[in-house]
Amino acid sequence: MIDFAALRAELPVLERRAYLNAGTQGPLPRRAVAAARAELEAELAEGRATHAHFERIASLAERLRTAVAPLLGCDAAEVAVTRSTTDGINTVLGTLELGPDDEVLTSDEEHPGLVAPLAAARLRAGCALRVVPFDRVVAEVGERTSLVACSHVSWVSGRVVDAAALAAAARAAGAQVLLDGAQGLGAIRLDVRALGCDFYAAPGQKWLCGPDGSGFLYVRGELAERLTPSWPSFVCLSDPSRPEELPLLPGAARFDQGVVARAQAAGSLGALETLAEAGWGGVVERGPALAAELAAELAARGEQVAPRGASTLVSWTADDAGAEVERLAGEGYVVRDLPGRGLVRASVGAWVSEDEIERLVELVAAR
Repeated sequence: MIDFAALRAELPVLERRAYLNAGTQGPLPRRAVAAARAELEAELAEGRATHAHFERIASLAERLRTAVAPLLGCDAAEVAVTRSTTDGINTVLGTLELGPDDEVLTSDEEHPGLVAPLAAARLRAGCALRVVPFDRVVAEVGERTSLVACSHVSWVSGRVVDAAALAAAARAAGAQVLLDGAQGLGAIRLDVRALGCDFYAAPGQKWLCGPDGSGFLYVRGELAERLTPSWPSFVCLSDPSRPEELPLLPGAARFDQGVVARAQAAGSLGALETLAEAGWGGVVERGPALAAELAAELAARGEQVAPRGASTLVSWTADDAGAEVERLAGEGYVVRDLPGRGLVRASVGAWVSEDEIERLVELVAAR
């Protein structure tokens, strides 16, 4: 169950717009802003160069780890606090010792936030980068594959990779799996252990409705202890008085992306608390169900809906996708186009109403 009315009341943007673009950035809850403001006011009044300030930062980071871990289906010790999905991806690529004999396998439906780090790894390490159709990733894992880096949920179509089969194929080849979870965490029911991945990089500003510059990285527990962060800082050290010995923190905390800003961390926690009070079970069930309804209704009206999976994303073709997004914006709908693909995409969160879905179908069909 979900407390739908209470959830919508916490998202002021819904008073003015039908918000269907959490796949880019989620609607910001009142509580997130209030929590961030309170931390900034405290810093303004009390200063920041104090022991209490840094204790507060450490406390907020641990609370974030603890809050996100159940959504991933892992232990808090397996969660690193980052600033974006791409931060997590770059962290993983920087820790792995890829070389000319290694192949990295990815798909043709990946976001630039994954593709750019992969391209840089190819230039830096000399590894091979092979791109295959999204629905062929599992079948294309080969003897030379060292890493599979692809989306859990395609940002283009909303298709969901068969992660369990992918993990099995990767294990057979001696490869590791890095999943881009930008359209997974907070959007659909998730269990990284069942997925079988080694790494899962995800944002905080999309389906978790947190502030910009927030993110998380899951690193499989037994694997984290064997890896050295590519750019450690003092927050990664168990004893900062001996940095030359590099005494790393246990678990994924060694991959934290520097000092987290108090306001940002508090805002993230406020957003997580808002969604938790609405009911996470209902949140991750309602969004995909509404998305399936939208896809079915659009197809019934003759729209060309991209093949999709049990996700929160629905994409359909348009002659001029950019112009269509602007037209729908004029009608109070926040959606987006996918540049170069001729697609308009709706990201259907649990806060969307059935009436908003019905009206969107009517608006699209009337163009």
